[in-house]
Amino acid sequence: MFHGFSAEDLDALREISNIGAGHAVTALHQMTHRVITLEVPSVKLLPFSEVTQNLGGPEEEVVGLFFRIYGGSRGNMLVVMPRHCAEHLLAVLFNGVGPKKPLGEMEISALKEIGNILTSSYLSAVGALLDISLIPSIPAFSLDMAQAVVDLLLIELAEVTHRALVIQTDFSTRDKSFAGHFCLLPD
Repeated sequence: MFHGFSAEDLDALREISNIGAGHAVTALHQMTHRVITLEVPSVKLLPFSEVTQNLGGPEEEVVGLFFRIYGGSRGNMLVVMPRHCAEHLLAVLFNGVGPKKPLGEMEISALKEIGNILTSSYLSAVGALLDISLIPSIPAFSLDMAQAVVDLLLIELAEVTHRALVIQTDFSTRDKSFAGHFCLLPD
């Protein structure tokens, strides 16, 4: 799936990701009644060895949401954001009320739903372009160091591919901005 990607291909994927972000913004606004903007500043094709560095380093505490992709093409998607970014996003969702520590069932459910919205929006945009149906699974949740979250996925896929498509997504509200990443890995 990733062999032979040119700079133009990555640019096109960034544009598709921005279209998906636009769909996600609409859904998030309906959910929160607040203005949240999403922008995709970069799309990179990285070797597995560089993925955790791109997420803030191997010891950065992150929230990871793992999805299997079904339909016209199969693969896996990992939505990752530093814990403090996830907490900012939860505060936006819950009208300024910060999340419990440790995260409770309601906070985890909200993060899964946001991951579902973001992943579905992205896959819908890619699927429309390719004229195929791409369907995400129910998300699996993880809160751990970046290396542990990424390793869990990569161990399973190392025999199939050695690179991941990493899509940076910047979230902004009126008073805060924070980043997350999508990691797309083909079967």
